[in-house]
Amino acid sequence: MTITVHHLNNSRSQRILWLLEELGAEYEIVSYQRDAETNLAPPELKQAHPLGKSPVIEDDGRMISESGAIIEYLCTRHGGESWIPDCGSDAWIDHLEWMQFGESSFFVPVMLKIYAGRLGDAAAPLMPRVDEQLEAHILYAEEKISDDLHFVGNDWSAADVMMSFPAEIAVMQGYGERAPKLARFVEAIHARPAWQRARERGGPYFVW
Repeated sequence: MTITVHHLNNSRSQRILWLLEELGAEYEIVSYQRDAETNLAPPELKQAHPLGKSPVIEDDGRMISESGAIIEYLCTRHGGESWIPDCGSDAWIDHLEWMQFGESSFFVPVMLKIYAGRLGDAAAPLMPRVDEQLEAHILYAEEKISDDLHFVGNDWSAADVMMSFPAEIAVMQGYGERAPKLARFVEAIHARPAWQRARERGGPYFVW
């Protein structure tokens, strides 16, 4: 059965398309475009998820949301078992940590910077702390990623898929020189044929 991806442009759903291409899974895309002025998702996306969030996938009659849950599901159900370490191993524990980090710890300062930035001068007292936390999380990821550019093990994994979007954020925020491994990690992802196919199907994605 074909998987349906409710895909919002310039969003975390891009990494879901990338994973699907890596796994060779059959999928179709329902595309949504951000508002050109507000950058918010369109109201139509609430038909797929009450919160109007992306990514959301449909598979075998079931709607599944949240990037981490989708990635785990696809790897488990659609031929990506090798992308998740053996349950109970040390690598599996690392996997659990990075799957959480990519959508929790890291994204708090990212979202604060986005929303506080819209306040202009009113956000000035808050921004130093936001910038400090964003930099701390980016440099933590830079320290932990291996020299061969993986977060878990020595090959591509679900953790790398999860961390692809935070790494892209780091590069877009101008941290490429201070986080050179993350910058190379992003370059390696974008060079993969599967990522390029995903971008071709998903449409324009940020500045790449």
